[in-house]
Amino acid sequence: MASRAIDRIDAGPRFTQADADALNARFAGVDAATMLAELLAENTLGRVAVVSSFGTESAVLLHLVAQADPATPVIFVDTLKMFQETLDYRETLTQRLGLTNSSTVTPDPAVLAAKDENGLRWSWDPDGCCAIRKVEPLKRAKEGLDTWISGRKAFQSVTRENLPRFEVEAGRLKINPLGDWIKADLDAYFEAHDLPRHPLEAKGYLSVGCEPCTSTVKPGEDPRAGRWRGWDKTECGIHGQPGAAPEEDLPPGYEPAF
Repeated sequence: MASRAIDRIDAGPRFTQADADALNARFAGVDAATMLAELLAENTLGRVAVVSSFGTESAVLLHLVAQADPATPVIFVDTLKMFQETLDYRETLTQRLGLTNSSTVTPDPAVLAAKDENGLRWSWDPDGCCAIRKVEPLKRAKEGLDTWISGRKAFQSVTRENLPRFEVEAGRLKINPLGDWIKADLDAYFEAHDLPRHPLEAKGYLSVGCEPCTSTVKPGEDPRAGRWRGWDKTECGIHGQPGAAPEEDLPPGYEPAF
C-alpha cells in the first residue's frame, strides 16, 4: 500500500534574512520615494502597514508613503500618556496628507487596571510602563502583518547606528526607508514639500514620546536625549534595546514581571 501523504501546515516565516539581503542589494542607491512606490505597487510585501509615532520627524515618511499609496494602513499607538499636541498633530497630518487608512491602538484596560492603576508606573519603572502601554498594544496590532514600515533613522542615537533599509524580525519584514537620512535631509524635505512641523519642536522637543518621559533637548545633545532623561534607557522596546526584551520576543498575553 502506498504511504499516505501527510498534510503539513507551513508555519515558517514569510521573510528570511536572505530576502532582506536581496532587497538591500536591489535598492542600494535608490531614493526612498522610488523604493516605496515600487514596493507598494508590486504587492509583494503581503499585509503591510506603517507604524508612526506622529513625532517631530514623522511627516516625512508619511508624506512619502502617501505619495506612493495613501491607502497604506498607518498604525499609531496611543499610550494614553501622549501630549495633546501629538494627538492634534496626528489629525493634522492625516488630513493634510490624505491618508485614508489610519488607525489607533491603545493599552489593554484590564492590564492597566492591574499593573498601573494610578497611572504612575512611568515614574518608577519606565521599562514596565512602556511594555504595557506601547510594546504589547503594538504587538497586537502587528500580529496580522507580514511587513511593517518604520521611521527609524541611524543618526537619531548611537543605538540606531548601521541601520539597514531592510531587516527581518521573527519572520516579519521591517523596512527603514529613512535609515540613512540625516537631519539636513529631513529639514530640506519638510521645506520642499511645505510639511507642517510638530508644534512642540519649536519649544525644544526634538524627539517626542509620552508626556511624562519627554523633556526638551539642549544644544549639542543627542536628538533623543530628552527621552527618559535620568534613566539608563534609550528605546521603548518596540525596536528592542539592551536589557529589554524586543517586542517580537514577547509571548502572547505578555505581562512584565514585577
